[in-house]
Amino acid sequence: MYTSIRDDILASAGYSSLIAGLKDLNLQGIELFVAPDGTVPSLEPTDDQSRLNLAESSHRERLQAQLASVSAHISALCMGNNFNADNHEQQVRWAVDTVQAAHIMGIPAIRIDAIMSHERTLPLETRQQIAATAIREILDLTDNTDVELGIENHGLQGNDPEFLEGLLELVDSSRLGLTLDSGNFYWRGWPLSRVYEIFAQFAPHVKHTHIKNICYPREMREIQREIGYEYGKYACPIPDGDIDHSIYVAQLKAVGYKRDLCIEDESLGRYTPAERQEILGRTVRYLNSLIGVE
Repeated sequence: MYTSIRDDILASAGYSSLIAGLKDLNLQGIELFVAPDGTVPSLEPTDDQSRLNLAESSHRERLQAQLASVSAHISALCMGNNFNADNHEQQVRWAVDTVQAAHIMGIPAIRIDAIMSHERTLPLETRQQIAATAIREILDLTDNTDVELGIENHGLQGNDPEFLEGLLELVDSSRLGLTLDSGNFYWRGWPLSRVYEIFAQFAPHVKHTHIKNICYPREMREIQREIGYEYGKYACPIPDGDIDHSIYVAQLKAVGYKRDLCIEDESLGRYTPAERQEILGRTVRYLNSLIGVE
């Protein structure tokens, strides 16, 4: 197990480039967001090239060279797909192309999104079938690869354990699991003790992670709260929140998870760039200590 970071979180810290941030924080893993056009941010952009296209071999080679310069690798690619969008074929093609690029580059996992159009109005079974149909199509079209898909517990339905459990059963593939975000179930309103139970339920299915935290007033930690209750106010640096990540890490270790703990601290916007860098440095040390890395 090792510590990584999302590209947009690293970018928000005010470093001159993603390369500079990886070097300063001594991180060897980064998650990159893939836009619908197949591009990712360059780790060290130039005036004429700030994004790299994963479909182009020369761009992939440039990205690999940037990573090699700091002995880093891409821990996962991230997609913001919508499985119930009107442009279904484009959504599937985007995912297929991303999987194929990941396969070429040796990237083990792709974060896919649980959020979809009309998720608040469609019945549970309908939503599960829509997502399962799209995911099976993507898996079938990429069966020449071993790249895995981690659907994030994101948004309303993604933080519903019943939705996730049913989806995993419908797809029934070892290549589908979760990008289990440690803060999102708590954001959803589940009491803290219930959050740990959900972690344990899905730990065997984790393909990738996002790590964040929230610090609610003590009297609110074990009650059912409304979805996203004052998240902007109570989101906090990962070492400082209510969620005890030693519990989550122990659950992952128990099922043999060996991939990354990916920093996604959504509290950083309240701090200055210098403070953000200090917080990220402290967070890296904290997560490394949980993993057992000096």
